[in-house]
Amino acid sequence: MNTSALDTSLLDRTVAHVRGSAESWSATPLTERITLLERLLPRVVSRAPELAAAGARAKGYAPDSQWTAEDWIGGPWALAQNAAAYLHVLRRIAAGKDPVGAKAVHEEDDRTRVDVFPATGWDTLLLNGFTAQVWMRPGITAEQARSRAAGEYRGRPGRPAVALVLGAGNVAAITALDILHKLFAEGQVVIAKMNPVNDYLRPHFEYVFAEFTERGWVRFVDGGAPEGSYLAAHPDVDAIHVTGSDRTHDAIVWGTDEEAEQRRHDDRPLLDKPFSSELGGVSPCIVVPGTWSDADFRFQAEHVVTSKMNNSGHNCIATQILVLPRDWDGTERLLAEIRRVLRELPSRTDYYPGAAGRLASVLAAHPQAETLGEGCRVLVPDITDHDDVLITEEVFGSAMGVVRLPGRTPDEFLRHAVDFANDTLPGTLGATLIVHPRTEKTHPDAVRSAITGLRYGTLGVNCWSAVGFLLGFTPWGAHPGHTRQDIGSGIGFVHNAFMLEDIEKTVLRAPFTPAPRGLLTGDLSLSPRPPYFVTNRTALTTVERVTRFTAAPSVTKLPALLASALRG
Repeated sequence: MNTSALDTSLLDRTVAHVRGSAESWSATPLTERITLLERLLPRVVSRAPELAAAGARAKGYAPDSQWTAEDWIGGPWALAQNAAAYLHVLRRIAAGKDPVGAKAVHEEDDRTRVDVFPATGWDTLLLNGFTAQVWMRPGITAEQARSRAAGEYRGRPGRPAVALVLGAGNVAAITALDILHKLFAEGQVVIAKMNPVNDYLRPHFEYVFAEFTERGWVRFVDGGAPEGSYLAAHPDVDAIHVTGSDRTHDAIVWGTDEEAEQRRHDDRPLLDKPFSSELGGVSPCIVVPGTWSDADFRFQAEHVVTSKMNNSGHNCIATQILVLPRDWDGTERLLAEIRRVLRELPSRTDYYPGAAGRLASVLAAHPQAETLGEGCRVLVPDITDHDDVLITEEVFGSAMGVVRLPGRTPDEFLRHAVDFANDTLPGTLGATLIVHPRTEKTHPDAVRSAITGLRYGTLGVNCWSAVGFLLGFTPWGAHPGHTRQDIGSGIGFVHNAFMLEDIEKTVLRAPFTPAPRGLLTGDLSLSPRPPYFVTNRTALTTVERVTRFTAAPSVTKLPALLASALRG
């Protein structure tokens, strides 16, 4: 690496400053860490409008646009929600309780599962009907799951250490949430290198983390790959976490010269440090055949489009392949509704660097593809070649392909769908499974087998798996099994407010139908159309209110919040 253009002295001083503060953070007692989080939350709220507006302007729309709801969701609300999640668990520990209650941990089908959401009464009210379980790796008992949780605060603290967080350029909160994880779950001080795509967020993060930067526990730096590589190799940086692509990981670990592939083959890394990563992949949404009403088709079309169009598809967890039953009479009806929703959405472009070229490669491979926006929102309604670019590469934009698999019954279709997702699609970060509650009731073994068999770090059942990124209590990362030589979607879990170890995956569930229509399907909940749906008419107002409520819950805030949510 040529470091002549780098200000290495500035980077060295930054590392030295944070290194010098590592022991003081390790010595910071639990009560003070709680106080720091309590003081951080109001700072998130006070800076939230500016942080969200900065994201909107960078993406090319106004701060009062309908689209700006996603900048609140993936920015200040996610940050407030994750900070509040850590606060909830740390307060439990400070009160002499286990981080995870005994009733939340149970063994089913030879597997230990931990109920992590809802964690509070407010969770039950605001996201009624949403649940999450963490499945532990095979062989882990309920007692082990409970006793190993939150080791940082229960007699197994990590040694003072400096972590480098290489920030993501797409979703605002990612860098901030990785900082929180390193500080509070792993006990490490942090150097956070902003991604050049969204380094405009740095002043907002410095404001939110002001108490941490003043005491040398967190430092932000700008720069590109040279700065990141220099810091990663720095002898006083102990651990690294990166959000990005497998190419980013491999460039750091194996290099980019002509010897890189041989190093990987021989397992001779340039960098041999603890390294965690979240690297994306090709995420599927699997739709199980069933008897649906017209309203079901409309609602689930909005669900699928949300999982694609949030952030213009610039998400590691965006639905790229929609897996549909070839022999289901609902397949064409669902696709027709998806087309309608895509056409009716407000205008926006794919803003992330390189998106135009990636979309062009999809259109070149599929000249007959449907373009349902202004040069974007590409739908390829029938992919048959498993070497297709949409199957082999993460497009990271607003293109979605449809794969139709055989199976006249849910049981047959799910066997094909699970095999396809596990064995053909690259990546294991997240998948979404849509199944009508009546179908699950009549085919319980098939659905249970699919949930067990899908090898993904987060599986959303009637819930876009990206919701697991937001909640804080739900560990976020790839399914275990990747190695540095075959990194896939990455190694390790972040967020994880309960600080669980030995994680295999998180299983999220949400209502198939919104309230009050769930009364007709046996899918009872109080949740209306979720505020993260791109079709939610009051999403911006609702999420602004949810953010303020999350940071400081109060009964007096509920009427306005719930009224906005119901109007959506």
